[in-house]
Amino acid sequence: MAGSVDEVTPAIDRRLRSARGAVFGAFTLNGVLLAMWVVHIPAITDRTGVSASTLGILVLLLAATALVGMRLAGPAADRLGSRTLVALAASAISVTILGPGLATGPVSLGIALACFGFGNGALDVSMNAQAVLVERAYGRPIMSAFHAMFSAGGFGGSLIGAATQRAGIAPEVTLAAASLLGLAVTATLVPRLVAQHREPPSHPEHYGPPSTDTDTPTTELDPGRKGPRRDDEASSRPVHRNRKVLWLGLIAFVLLLAEGVAADWSALQVREHLEVSEGEAALAFGAFSATMTIGRFLADRVSAAIGPAALLRYGSLLCAAGFGIVIVSPWLPLSLVGWALCGIGLAGGVPQIFTAAGNLGGPKAATEMSRVFTIGYLGLLAGPAMIGWLTAIVPLTAALIVPLVLTLACAAAASVVHR
Repeated sequence: MAGSVDEVTPAIDRRLRSARGAVFGAFTLNGVLLAMWVVHIPAITDRTGVSASTLGILVLLLAATALVGMRLAGPAADRLGSRTLVALAASAISVTILGPGLATGPVSLGIALACFGFGNGALDVSMNAQAVLVERAYGRPIMSAFHAMFSAGGFGGSLIGAATQRAGIAPEVTLAAASLLGLAVTATLVPRLVAQHREPPSHPEHYGPPSTDTDTPTTELDPGRKGPRRDDEASSRPVHRNRKVLWLGLIAFVLLLAEGVAADWSALQVREHLEVSEGEAALAFGAFSATMTIGRFLADRVSAAIGPAALLRYGSLLCAAGFGIVIVSPWLPLSLVGWALCGIGLAGGVPQIFTAAGNLGGPKAATEMSRVFTIGYLGLLAGPAMIGWLTAIVPLTAALIVPLVLTLACAAAASVVHR
């Protein structure tokens, strides 16, 4: 009998590593395809005759359909399994990335972006649901590394897009190649993802202890485990669960609001506040994005060492300190330090929120995760817009007090992500 255990364990380890690699692939693919659209925006708008104001509306349309995709993806993942939904959503964005390249006017571009946004939102939820399953099977934090691969994919996609445009390759040709690559990658990674299924505790393949929870999904990597075990009985109550979903969503809202503000306004803030050149101002976003990417690769080890609540608390404090430095800084190097602190402070927070949301358990785990996603990504949209509105009343630098105060509040509420 001992020999059979020895034979099975390496196979499970291989399957687990394979599943982890497949989820890495899904996050990377998402980042690459999203970047391929972004880097081709100037060329596509020139060809379709889309003005800057119309482009703003179309970008909002993309974001709105992404939120719809997120909201619908949760129930779909609970019903079909997140692996099936990853297959459908990744295939969808791989096909629809070609749409902007073929668009001939504002209407066709709007339709293309709506389809692409919907698939992107659905993939966001489903691949994070897969990441939660793999992380749970690993028994240690690995979620931040998945999000780091999304950032790395975006960086790689931007380099590829820039290179093809420099070589004079038409956008439709580049996006067609990206579409075929996306379909090929999807076909390769989907069979390696974790399959969820529902089975009663009396099933002959149930190796775990008896359980009365017959409606919680098991996974092929952990057939005896019926979702996350909870010592706190209250965590299974609907009222408690709904309250926790709301709190997680609000914290995600704040963190993504701060991320959106840093991404969209950092360069302009440095240029206006310090009166430097555009090239020097661009270093602000570079400092922010670089430390965020590096921080995401390191955050899992930090979370394992100090716990997710401490990581969220100290990260939020670092981010608040970064905004404080940016607000008072009279020198470019000091401002870059401030934006770098914002990046490293925000790097690990959102992955901890998504892990906590995915581990709430119950038959509607993916649905609840999608609610957290939807609330959180509203912050990513609302943050830059809110700062823009405030600049009509106060200087841009003064408006950054808003994310500073909100990230301090986030630090105070960090205990919501306790394991």
